[in-house]
Amino acid sequence: MLSNRNTPLRRMVYAAMFGALTAIGSFIIIPLQPLPMTLQTLFTGLAGVLLGGYTGALSQIIYVLLGIIGLPVFAGGKAGFGTLLGPSGGYLIGFIVGAYVIGKIMESRQEAGLAWIVLALAAGNLVIYTLGTVQLSLITHFSLLKSLLVGVVPFLLGDLLKLMAATWLALKLRNKVSL
Repeated sequence: MLSNRNTPLRRMVYAAMFGALTAIGSFIIIPLQPLPMTLQTLFTGLAGVLLGGYTGALSQIIYVLLGIIGLPVFAGGKAGFGTLLGPSGGYLIGFIVGAYVIGKIMESRQEAGLAWIVLALAAGNLVIYTLGTVQLSLITHFSLLKSLLVGVVPFLLGDLLKLMAATWLALKLRNKVSL
C-alpha cells in the first residue's frame, strides 16, 4: 500500500508546511490597538488540530529552529537564539507545547466536533499564555499581574478571533489532511 509507505514523508511535509505557515503568520500583521496582532497562533492551533500532537509540535519546532539559525521569522522580523531567551521567548516555546497539547486533545476524541476543537484551541492558547507570561515576568522582572496585563490582556480579543477562524478552517480542512 503506497499511502502507508509515505506516511512518515507526508508527516514531514505537513510539519514543514505548518512551520513555514507559522513563519509567514509572523509577517501578517493586523493593526489592532494597543498592540498589533500576528497570525502565528492561528497556524500553531491549526497545526495541532490537523496534524496531531507529535507532528503539530514538530511543525513548531521547525519554525523555532528557523528563527534560532538566523532567519527573521519571529514577530517583527526578529531572529536568533537571543530572541528565545528574551521576553517573548516563552511564547515561542509555548507554540511548541501548545500545538502538542492541542493535538493530544484532538487525538483523544475519535470524532471531534465544534466544541471539542474550540476546547483544544483554548487549552493550547492557555499553554502559550502561561509559558509566555512566566518568561516575560522572569526576564523583565514584572510582577505576574503586570506580565498578564502586558502579555495577555491586549491579545485576548485578537486571539478569540483567531480561535474562531482556526475552528472554521479546521472544520473545512480536517478531511483533506491525511496523515
